[in-house]
Amino acid sequence: MDLKDYGIDMWEEEKILSFRRTLLAWYDKEKRDLPWRRTTNPYHIWVSEIMLQQTQVVTVIPYYQRFLDCFPSIADLAQAPEEQLLKAWEGLGYYSRVRNMQAAAQQIMSDFGGQFPSNHQDISRLKGIGPYTAGAIASIAFGLPEPAVDGNVMRVMARLFEVNHDIGDPKNRKIFQKIMEILIDPERPGDFNQALMDLGTDIESAKNPRPEESPIRFFSAAYLNGTMDKYPIKEPKKKPRPVFLYAFILQNSDGKVLLEKNQETGLLAGFWSFPLIEYRLAQQMDLFNQEQDQLLEQGSPQSLFETKYHLKPNWSEQVFRDVSHTFSHQKWQIKLVSGQLSAHQLTGQQYVWVSPDDFDQFPMAGPQKKMVQSYLLGRFT
Repeated sequence: MDLKDYGIDMWEEEKILSFRRTLLAWYDKEKRDLPWRRTTNPYHIWVSEIMLQQTQVVTVIPYYQRFLDCFPSIADLAQAPEEQLLKAWEGLGYYSRVRNMQAAAQQIMSDFGGQFPSNHQDISRLKGIGPYTAGAIASIAFGLPEPAVDGNVMRVMARLFEVNHDIGDPKNRKIFQKIMEILIDPERPGDFNQALMDLGTDIESAKNPRPEESPIRFFSAAYLNGTMDKYPIKEPKKKPRPVFLYAFILQNSDGKVLLEKNQETGLLAGFWSFPLIEYRLAQQMDLFNQEQDQLLEQGSPQSLFETKYHLKPNWSEQVFRDVSHTFSHQKWQIKLVSGQLSAHQLTGQQYVWVSPDDFDQFPMAGPQKKMVQSYLLGRFT
């Protein structure tokens, strides 16, 4: 592709060389000391890159260390039981990432003899590894001149060249990929990519950037032209879709609480939770605060449970605090309903009766952890 077709004039070779020297000199002086930067082990770098997607560095560090303790090798990851895998990832969210990692580890065992592939094409074939992650691993672990283009890098490039194309539109990614293919330092590609990552997450961040501190400010067209506030161009995201659910806290005569394992594929597959029933999708969040009888078009929560599970618990009037949890594309609003149920009335591997003291033995996603907190608080009020 020709960048001129997208309104971008690429620099002459001498300026490109100067840019590389300037950026890498800054990185050598200012780079963050992170555990995955102390190794060229592709497995370790892969783990860190997947964890860092949609997650801050400070959050990732302890997870990274614990994950490698649990699964020291690709073989360990490939054969890990699902519950152990989910427990190790618990709290990071986006659980498809770790499932894809295990599938990729199994690919490596079967297709590459247990050795992480060392070329960009084969790395890109692995489950869950997109262009950014493939570029990061190839450049950092194997020294290949492959760009790692994420949102941070696109932001820096957009300001550098005043790119008048939406960085949130997937079809525009090729523009930034091409810019990076020209700019990347062939001698130190991993450091080059990581320097731009550091720059984009701090000095040239999306909110409250400090362009006057940027080591590359005199290369930046947006800085020189006073247009930093215009770039990058990005259309606002759609608001998460509201989803309304009931969670059922059912106790038996021993004081144990019923948990159900999500048997479906998708968002929270494999996790344990109080039984959940979605009862209404609303277009406006404030509908959730309207009168109960205006919302219950499908019947009471008790009748919904009895219809789905073919059981009749002894329902309680105990009130628990509502729970809210936001995913990238959904916002859950959850009301908790309690009752008593005999332990023998539900059978199957997807059900378990658990003492409240043992909740932490089961992999639980963010919404369920909040429900547990609400339940534990409500027990003593």
